[in-house]
Amino acid sequence: MNTNTKRQSIVPHYWNRRNKVLPSFTKYHDSKGQNCLKVEGIKLHFGGVVAVNNVSFEVNQGEILALVGPNGAGKSSLLNCVNGVYHPQKGRVFFQGEDISKLSPDRRAAKGIGRSFQRLALFTGMSVLDNIMVGRHLYIKSGLLSNALYWGKGLNEDIRHQSLAEEIIEFLEIEHLRDYPVGELSYGLQKRVEFGRALALDPKLLILDEPVAGMNLEEKEDIARFIMDIKEEIGPAIIMVEHELDLVLDISDRVMVMNFGKKIADDRPQAVMKVPEVVEAYLGKK
Repeated sequence: MNTNTKRQSIVPHYWNRRNKVLPSFTKYHDSKGQNCLKVEGIKLHFGGVVAVNNVSFEVNQGEILALVGPNGAGKSSLLNCVNGVYHPQKGRVFFQGEDISKLSPDRRAAKGIGRSFQRLALFTGMSVLDNIMVGRHLYIKSGLLSNALYWGKGLNEDIRHQSLAEEIIEFLEIEHLRDYPVGELSYGLQKRVEFGRALALDPKLLILDEPVAGMNLEEKEDIARFIMDIKEEIGPAIIMVEHELDLVLDISDRVMVMNFGKKIADDRPQAVMKVPEVVEAYLGKK
């Protein structure tokens, strides 16, 4: 990792904040800088394999924390402990000051934790709109009958949720694809839909697991622009796992580095990239 090498910015030079970004969604600017997530001493093992070894960290509202490290470092396993897919053998997870360590993934999502996944988890036979609408499922309160008849409370709820989904589609610039089956889209566009479904939860904490993996430069620029728009205009806490270091250095406020399940650095981006342990983890001792 040569820190003197000139690199190309992933954030496009034409990026400017929009006047209106998801206007109907909750804004978190009043709580900017307040603690959103606190993870204490997480230890996760599978038999004799230790995936996460006594890791603690925090992320504040309005902050982008990039989680980086070599393959197999334990990054995705740590995220799975945050949103409840895994329950670690030791440690606790606090969200908005509440201990959520024993809650199921759906109950954590209901509290405002949205996530996109490293491997696409979309319904390929459903349209773009319907996939994003899945992210609103937790907010449906009307009964089976009113939904089946598409009447009364069920009708009103559906109109509201679809309106919010349409805002996301417009924000992600995929209006022309709203009725297309997701399985017919390119990989980059499917990643964009996955991002949109996580946004549909109206999250206080947005977790993005390798959001630009497998994309070309133009697609990476688009995702970088969307993330910056969300940060500036909405203000959730964002945790981003990413191997694209140019993107990490461009848009993150802090970088946490993991290797072999342990946290080896946590600081501002440029400072982290000069830590000897970080350089060794990526390039080796020599």
